[in-house]
Amino acid sequence: MAARRDDRLTGRRILVTGAARSIGAALTKRLHQRGARVALLGLEPELLEQAATACGNAPWRHCDVRDHTAVSTSVNELVAELGGLDVVVANAGVGAQLPMLGGDPAVMRQIVDVNLMGTYYTLRAAGEHIGHSDGYALIVTSGAAAVQLPLLGAYSATAAAAEALGNTLRVEMRHLGTRVGVGYLGEIDTEMISIGFDSAAADKIKWSGMFTAVSPLETAVNAIERGITLRRRRIYAPGWVGGLLALRMPAQRIVDLRPQPRMAAAMAIARTERARFTTALPDPEDRLR
Repeated sequence: MAARRDDRLTGRRILVTGAARSIGAALTKRLHQRGARVALLGLEPELLEQAATACGNAPWRHCDVRDHTAVSTSVNELVAELGGLDVVVANAGVGAQLPMLGGDPAVMRQIVDVNLMGTYYTLRAAGEHIGHSDGYALIVTSGAAAVQLPLLGAYSATAAAAEALGNTLRVEMRHLGTRVGVGYLGEIDTEMISIGFDSAAADKIKWSGMFTAVSPLETAVNAIERGITLRRRRIYAPGWVGGLLALRMPAQRIVDLRPQPRMAAAMAIARTERARFTTALPDPEDRLR
């Protein structure tokens, strides 16, 4: 089976966003090892260059996915260097704690700009290149698209929105032979979890690990690799996330009814606590200079 998967990836031209570290960097390395020709797009130039070097000096571009012009230019340049495109993986994403009442609206805007608009810009730029019978787009999002936890309203809203973009694109590109997948990740051992739940407010309510333990990075990489190889419509990592999606309404009800003895204290802390973004974002004003 592994040999057959390798054969199906050999020579495939694959562009991955959010490729500087974590899942993106590990995925590009895995795809390269399987014979694919990869291109990397992300925020951190030094890490991107290191990841690209590990992928046989693959082409890469430093790019903020919040900037639609930069995304379009970078994608077109990378596609030209690859000589075409078969797969785009919209993996760039960010999270940050945000209470719905009293939270900073700027945090919501930043998360929307990266997770929703950045995904849209990526798909818009890459879509014309994958409009063929071997084309495949994968939107990497989260189980938070199905079940929403406290302090993660902004992240969960954009996860659900990214899922909607994928479902829409699938219908719109079906006549071209292009397939579109959505990848739903649980709690994977990445900065998204280690930083996202590292706050005094989150510590008060301890929602991380509510459904299962944190899974190793390889769990996500393995699932995404298989999904790209088979151009799957849905990818779950770990597998229990599929059950969560299927039972999203009763699962949300469990969250709704969970005892909340420390919720008031957690919300009070969250309104004043300056929690970190899971990826450091450039100042929006810097992009205009």
